[in-house]
Amino acid sequence: MRLVIVGGGTAGWLAALLLKEGRDVTVIESSRLGTIGVGEGTTALFRQTLKHLGLDERDFLRQTGATIKYGIRHQDWRRVGHSYDGPIDDPRAVTDPALDHYAVAAGKPVAEAHLFSHLMSKGRAPVARAGGREVPAGPFHHAYHFDQAKAGAWLRRQAAGVCVVDDIVCGLDRDGETGDIRAVLLEGGDRVEGDVFLDCTGFRRALIGPLGARWIDYAASLPANRAMPFWLDLKEGEEIAPLTLARALGAGWMWRIPTQDRYGCGYVYSDAHTGPDAAKAEVEAALGHAIEPRNDIRIDAGRLDTPWRHNCIAIGLSSSFLEPLEATSIHGTLVQLLWLRDWLGAANVDPAARDRYNSAAARQVDEYRDFIRLHYVTERRDTPFWRDVAASHPAAVTDRLAAWGGRLPEARDFTPLPLGLPHVEEVLHRPVLDGLGLLSRDVAKRQMATDPARRARLRQSHDRITREYRRAAAECLPHRAWLASLTPTPAQRETTT
Repeated sequence: MRLVIVGGGTAGWLAALLLKEGRDVTVIESSRLGTIGVGEGTTALFRQTLKHLGLDERDFLRQTGATIKYGIRHQDWRRVGHSYDGPIDDPRAVTDPALDHYAVAAGKPVAEAHLFSHLMSKGRAPVARAGGREVPAGPFHHAYHFDQAKAGAWLRRQAAGVCVVDDIVCGLDRDGETGDIRAVLLEGGDRVEGDVFLDCTGFRRALIGPLGARWIDYAASLPANRAMPFWLDLKEGEEIAPLTLARALGAGWMWRIPTQDRYGCGYVYSDAHTGPDAAKAEVEAALGHAIEPRNDIRIDAGRLDTPWRHNCIAIGLSSSFLEPLEATSIHGTLVQLLWLRDWLGAANVDPAARDRYNSAAARQVDEYRDFIRLHYVTERRDTPFWRDVAASHPAAVTDRLAAWGGRLPEARDFTPLPLGLPHVEEVLHRPVLDGLGLLSRDVAKRQMATDPARRARLRQSHDRITREYRRAAAECLPHRAWLASLTPTPAQRETTT
């Protein structure tokens, strides 16, 4: 099969790396097209993918200036002055899931029984040093923060055996009977033929757009429709917090994503409630200093109804676009590529696989949308934006909250994705619901009261695991110092040569 990937970047090069086995892969990427590059967060699936591909994590961190991410700190969401953490480790395999019930009944944060919460609070690396060697803090996969442009360039360097064409697609040659793409036409005058084409051109949708896919608009569900990205300097000697900061403001929220030399930031806001000048002023008031916005981007939140049409598959931002609150973009791309690795034939396109893919991708992104909107169910009513949000929660959110009014979310509330790939399930919902005050302590206390002996066991387990995680985090190396140690100094390099 001849697989043509149009657009490089993170999505395009991940596609090349994951799908090249047994296929003739060409990536068309133009050096003339730039990127904003103000920081991206991943989920743990990105690290698992690096390991699956046999790629060196330390080299990735060293070459891209990436940092470790254990989760998201939500500041001022429930109410101004309140913060909660959403750690991304999954303790279900090593602890009793009922610990969350005990925590709610006892008035303790659900996140307290997560190792990553303690690593976030301590600002630590995922390793400790013992016996002259580094040992991992625990069994869980962490995530990363990075500059998209640097990450894409690094992934490109790992893609041995992939043909690269530096040009821009300006047209399609399509079969008059089937509508399939026979070749893409390039500005330089060449044409590149293929059997299957991946559209990784982002908002341009250079391939899937002409094929007539319909855009399903999420504007009624997601209240923020603008993003103002900017950079902040990382101060000398400042510890790098291994977390994404999501800070709620008057008309939306602000992200802060650390790389090793600066913070990528941005204000995601509603233009029905503020404009660019007022948004900039609000950020400056919150930070206490001026900023230099790099752009003001419209968030056309939604997804394609059929991201796989004919022999073309839209991947990444070509397929869907959501506000970046839960790092769904790269995670969703990886899940979709893993489906394609399993379902895309070696020679021919199977219509049944296409239908299965389109159905799975639609459900995946719709459930991302609903999880993101859940974060907006808060106590805040202090600005017109938050009052309007409170009055407009969609049924997909309110119905679930009603079901969870008498219990915690359970695995049975979520339909697994095909191939059992990670998704937004109960382990991610519980810390968010708890942080927003949406889990009933009275209900949890009544549940615990029915079996005092079990409650006592859970209390002992919770106390033990919390102590162990605090101790493990305290023993881990400081995050920034560990990242710096991955790049030897000139003196160290001279010593080893």
